[in-house]
Amino acid sequence: MSDYYTPQRTKGLYIPGSHEPFKLSRSKIDLFLECPRCFYYDRRSGVGRPPGFPFTLNAAVDTLLKKEFDVHRARNTTHPLIEKYGIDARPVDHENLNKWRHTFTGIQYLDRPTHFLIYGAIDDLWQNSAGEFIVVDYKATAKTEDITELNKSWQDGYKRQMEIYEWLLRRNGLTVSNTGYFVYCNGRADRAAFDAKLEFDITLIPYTGSDEWVEKAIADAHACLNQNIIPEASNACDYCAYANALKRIKNKGNLDI
Repeated sequence: MSDYYTPQRTKGLYIPGSHEPFKLSRSKIDLFLECPRCFYYDRRSGVGRPPGFPFTLNAAVDTLLKKEFDVHRARNTTHPLIEKYGIDARPVDHENLNKWRHTFTGIQYLDRPTHFLIYGAIDDLWQNSAGEFIVVDYKATAKTEDITELNKSWQDGYKRQMEIYEWLLRRNGLTVSNTGYFVYCNGRADRAAFDAKLEFDITLIPYTGSDEWVEKAIADAHACLNQNIIPEASNACDYCAYANALKRIKNKGNLDI
């Protein structure tokens, strides 16, 4: 069995009708929006999607960026990237920042109508001269084209991610700007040689969104988990399409799958 995947878990599953706080991460809300069936299997039955392998290079970029911005946070200075783009912001030193950055704690809020404890881990937190907090997310990739905007359908999840973080911060009493920023690092593959280093083009991409959809998504996810009928799969879900294809082969040829 893979070290990265447990086919069926028995702990941490949702119990219908329970009034006990149930931890639901930002990524699981996004899973619900992607495919209610996969979400139901995951949180009710303990059968999650097989994961991809960890993006350790991306994690290294995140760690180094945090260290770099933390230097300016400690000095109360403006990072050169912020100056380059003329942004009214500085990395802010908040007493809960380390906790909010931690993967398994993050910033949390108990949604009392559903008893869902919603949480997510932010990358960075800035503040503008008006005192508004700004959500900042780091992204690392290696594309041939320049990345200056979020105009791909697969980047919609990035936008929802930022909006949920903004919603969580507001529920924790912070005044939050509607505009957040993506620090986008794009690895260069056009160099003559590797030379034991990887160079990046770094862009700062603003995103102005709205968190008005979040509460409805939480309520809908709660209703989904409290039903005893497996939801329909999303038409865009590759995982369900794969499972359905296997089922059709088994039914057609009486194969032992």
